Amino acid sequence: MATIYICKAQLTDLSVIMKIIDTAKLLLKQDGSPQWQDGQPSQDTFKQDIKNGNCYLLIFNDKIAGTATLLQENDPHYTKIDGNWAANVPYATIHRIALSSDFRGQHLSDFFMSNLISLAFSNGFRDIRIDTHQLNKRMQHLIAKQGFEYRGIISVSPGKNGLRRAYELQLR
Repeated sequence: MATIYICKAQLTDLSVIMKIIDTAKLLLKQDGSPQWQDGQPSQDTFKQDIKNGNCYLLIFNDKIAGTATLLQENDPHYTKIDGNWAANVPYATIHRIALSSDFRGQHLSDFFMSNLISLAFSNGFRDIRIDTHQLNKRMQHLIAKQGFEYRGIISVSPGKNGLRRAYELQLR
């Protein structure tokens, strides 16, 4: 049986995180998605996430298998939505989730999302949000499997490529 858990990232993990992100950027490009093709997320973004205590790692048998950011404050990009949120309550947001190519095909992203949702719940959040580009079908599939509901379109940057499909998960 494998040991699988999440933990907070440390600055010493940054090189592994960036390797995971670089391969995820390549996969998105191969899939035809413009998401993450503009230099973001950058190493500086992850440094800040780590310093703020928001960057988490998926650990699989003592190896870093993935990275994600769990924000536990309102995201300014989610203020304006072409659609509507189901609830106007405090929420946590999952961002920058990526799995190492060394661990693809093992359904570890399901474990990762479940652990992030559980962490948000244990910190008092009953509303969790996430977004992705309309061409990122892999992430849309993962989001749907976790029970998130489509809520509308948000903008994370100017222009058509900055538009994102926004989702919400309400817990009891």
